Amino acid sequence: MADKNGAHIFIEGRVQGVGFRNFAQRYGYLLSLKGVVKNIANGQVEIEVEGDRSKIDLFIEHLHRGPALAKVSKVNVSWVPFANKFTEFSIIL
Repeated sequence: MADKNGAHIFIEGRVQGVGFRNFAQRYGYLLSLKGVVKNIANGQVEIEVEGDRSKIDLFIEHLHRGPALAKVSKVNVSWVPFANKFTEFSIIL
């Protein structure tokens, strides 16, 4: 059985208004991860994600690049226990 984990991630930089949420959702789906992504008032993007640890690690690598118009300056990751609380990868508006 794969090592299941969760992560709470905050992305800083030019990450709002550049398609970052769609980018994160697409890669999360491709990697069979589940979670949510949303913009927050301070200009960051917040992501909660669950799945195989190795796939989350790969997901985080993608987040450092972001979509073409983004300029990621920092990715903060807090690892949390797997709670199986998501059924899909959703964008919260």
